[in-house]
Amino acid sequence: MKLIKEIISWVIPILVGLLIALLVKNYLFQVVRVDGTSMQPNLENNERVFVWKPEKIKRLSVIVFDAHGEDPAATQSTDYVKRVIGLPGDTINYRDGVLYVNGKEVPQKFISENQRKQGTGANWSLASIAKKYGWDKGPTEVPADSYFVLGDHRSVSNDSRYWGFVKKSKIDGTVKAPFWLSKDAQHNINDLAQN
Repeated sequence: MKLIKEIISWVIPILVGLLIALLVKNYLFQVVRVDGTSMQPNLENNERVFVWKPEKIKRLSVIVFDAHGEDPAATQSTDYVKRVIGLPGDTINYRDGVLYVNGKEVPQKFISENQRKQGTGANWSLASIAKKYGWDKGPTEVPADSYFVLGDHRSVSNDSRYWGFVKKSKIDGTVKAPFWLSKDAQHNINDLAQN
């Protein structure tokens, strides 16, 4: 009987600790590693960032989502880190490196002017890129429960321009740049989200 009590005295704290860790990871936050260069200059390959789960997703939030089922190239569960450009119901146009959401210019001070003009081209709309890349029949706005995302390094980022929208159900949470990253990265990741 003494042996059973001793085993239980070890097992219960371990189980409680595992349960708390699982709850924190699933409902509060987790640490993820950035894989690739699609979020440069703000996030670098192999950097570790926090994913905060309960925060509301806003325009210019940086998010982590499971790309499997969104990007046809993601044949298994794969986390992507991208910036939210369009919320449900938004119209999006890009002219000469200037981003317009619902007809209003959205400043992109988190990337250089040169970076704003690289990638898909200087001029596009949701309908034109959907038709060009064959991911939809020409949507004019972001569908309900979906988001339009771009990487900050537009010329190398594999994002919504090429494969369409991200469903809300695929999003793990918003990225928070930790204190050990540069002040610019912290500002460009943590402070820019808009309603």
